[in-house]
Amino acid sequence: MDINQKQKERLEQQFAFIREIDKEKFIGRQTYLTDGERKENDAEHAWHMAIMTVLLAEYSNEPIDVLKTVTMLLIHDLVEIDAGDTYAYDEEAKKTQRERELKGAERIFGMLPPDQGEKLRALWDEFEAGETPEARFAHTMDNIQPTMLNDASKGKAWATRGVHLSQILGRNKNTAKGSETLWNYSYENFITPSLREGKIKNDTLPEE
Repeated sequence: MDINQKQKERLEQQFAFIREIDKEKFIGRQTYLTDGERKENDAEHAWHMAIMTVLLAEYSNEPIDVLKTVTMLLIHDLVEIDAGDTYAYDEEAKKTQRERELKGAERIFGMLPPDQGEKLRALWDEFEAGETPEARFAHTMDNIQPTMLNDASKGKAWATRGVHLSQILGRNKNTAKGSETLWNYSYENFITPSLREGKIKNDTLPEE
């Protein structure tokens, strides 16, 4: 069955975007996989959080639209195709992060047909603002997923980078806004073991 010119143009835009976002698989992150042998990439990070949301949405502080939250998490790091990954504790790189990511959002979401591009850009902006129940829970996932992997890899990235507890607490200052239950679980089960083992530098709590 033939498609008309308008449909063809729309499909060409959609597939151009789909091909472009394959580049997310090449964006390396600083978090090791569970075996501690290699680091994850952005696409793996997004996939993992999407499934986490399906499984853990029941612990959200507020009711959320799960599909909306999953979509938000699947697209939120696409801008790093242009902007690159900014390590959570790289204060110098964080100074230019917003500018780099805004430029990436403009180009990448601009590749889509306007109706879809505007919808995804609005979701990206919503995630960045972090003011809706979905965005708050998405940020909780974005913070807890690497914390879980750091624990699973026996604190390898934390130890290698010389990360301090105060840095982790600063990074997670809003994690409980999406789910107090998940933040408490994460702190007790993912952070505390590495703190006790000296993989995280204790500059906040008294030494045990």
